[in-house]
Amino acid sequence: MIHYNTFSFFKGLKFILLFSSIQFLFSQSTTFAQKVQSGIDILQETNFIDLKGKSIGIITNPTGVNQNLESTIDLLHNEKTVHVKVLYSPEHGIRGDHAAGDKVGTYTDKKTGLKVYSLYGKNKKPNAEMLKNIDALVYDIQDIGVRSYTYISTMGLAMEACAENNIELIVLDRPNPIGGLKVEGNLVDPAYISFVSQFPIPYVYGLTCGELANYINNEGLLKNGNKCKLSVIKMKGWKRNMLFSETNLPWVPTSPHIPNSLSAAYYPISGILGELYTISIGVGYTQPFELFAAEWINADDLANNLNNINLPGVLFRPIHYKPYYSVGKGKMLHGIQVHFTDLKNAPLSLLQFYVLQECHKLYPDKNAFEMCGQSRLKMFDKVCGSKEIRIRFTKNFLVKDIEELWTKPASDFKEKSKKYWLYN
Repeated sequence: MIHYNTFSFFKGLKFILLFSSIQFLFSQSTTFAQKVQSGIDILQETNFIDLKGKSIGIITNPTGVNQNLESTIDLLHNEKTVHVKVLYSPEHGIRGDHAAGDKVGTYTDKKTGLKVYSLYGKNKKPNAEMLKNIDALVYDIQDIGVRSYTYISTMGLAMEACAENNIELIVLDRPNPIGGLKVEGNLVDPAYISFVSQFPIPYVYGLTCGELANYINNEGLLKNGNKCKLSVIKMKGWKRNMLFSETNLPWVPTSPHIPNSLSAAYYPISGILGELYTISIGVGYTQPFELFAAEWINADDLANNLNNINLPGVLFRPIHYKPYYSVGKGKMLHGIQVHFTDLKNAPLSLLQFYVLQECHKLYPDKNAFEMCGQSRLKMFDKVCGSKEIRIRFTKNFLVKDIEELWTKPASDFKEKSKKYWLYN
């Protein structure tokens, strides 16, 4: 007969071994879970074969890194079979050392000694001199999937320059951080093409930058209907229904107010309204794009009104804060914080119009469009891609009046763009 204590010991040991095995298997499944590889990871994995012997320029910024956070600039500059001749900087600078809106001239990258041409200053499009002795431009920037974010404008204008100068554009593809299934918004009217609405695509366009480049190129959206020689280094492991948090890739802030991948989902909920500069959207506080607040708002009333609409995948919480800069600097503001309960099914870009709708119901004497100057209205229209959205909405301040204008073009675009999908 086994003594009770001995029996208990073996029974306990069996449990410990079983539990340890389960822990080990779980840790291994977590460790070896499918990890998305971005375009630069694939390029590195294939020993840069697509660039061998080529003289290249690189359009990138701090987000151009591999899965180990090694810079694309440094990886390519140190690769002996690739000849990096020049760098091109979008908004915020090649190393992220310039503030939003800063106009930057030509300078030298201290780390590599390479000349850096700014594409967010006098020239937003590379000219022939800037492309001299270049075989190909390599584009590697993490985007956020929203039309008004200027990196895709930089990419599109670079495509035009490549078409005009017989140079290849090579896009190192990256995930759309809010997935490849969410498409929202109207297309840009021709009269409203600008650097914040460079192409007739929806506000939330549901494509990776590589897919978007294919769409722009093959739909004749470049100047004079030109096409450039385009190559896309595809990712591995990315699926259309993935949020960035599901990729296991490191997030590098794409700009100062997009510090994490969830910020990319908040940007389209408030970025249009934010152009009016009459209601704070959290820029200047610790939660950019997540908040809507003003001195004249009653936080509880606005939260109750918005929650009573029962929008899918989102809840609203009363909040009070003092911005450190920007709209409402140093003043106590009252409003709401947006919380996603189901981001994949939540409306994004129409949320700001619901906020305007409910503010108008509660405070009809506080018209956000009349409280700003004409220059801000023009910027609002540019980001919207049309003045029709503002004109139709402000007649009654009802979201239902613009829903078809906002959703029908998006639905049509999604179907049309499917033939350019590189991932399922």
